[in-house]
Amino acid sequence: MGPLIWLIAAVVLAIAELAVMDLSLLMLAGAALVTSGVALAGVPVGVEVAVFAVAALLLFTLVRPVARRHLAVAAEDRRFTSRELEGRPAEVVAPVDGDGHDGRITVDGELWSARSVEAGVTYAPGDRVVVVSIEGTTAVVWKGVS
Repeated sequence: MGPLIWLIAAVVLAIAELAVMDLSLLMLAGAALVTSGVALAGVPVGVEVAVFAVAALLLFTLVRPVARRHLAVAAEDRRFTSRELEGRPAEVVAPVDGDGHDGRITVDGELWSARSVEAGVTYAPGDRVVVVSIEGTTAVVWKGVS
């Protein structure tokens, strides 16, 4: 079949993986890439097909399960609950008041909308505050004792 055909198949399969996102087409793309390398040696088409089948089988049985576990663990690490933010220090980046007028803070490098726990109290950019609670997508903050 020729190395160029296998290379094109590898690229098409890798792009198609973006629609599926379960690593199956990516494993086939890897097998096609390996087969493209073997095809450079000018082996018969039957050998190319056999190499593709063996490479796909190895990738599906050895690489895909490990990659899926790794991706699942990485996704778990990114999950957190809003409750984990309670008690954390934050920095005011846009004026925060008790009325909730577009105040903004950063907590652990993430930008959050915020309002003061106390009505009539405003915190200026640069002030250090503590997250008291999360109400929807708004952090309720308090300056505490300075």
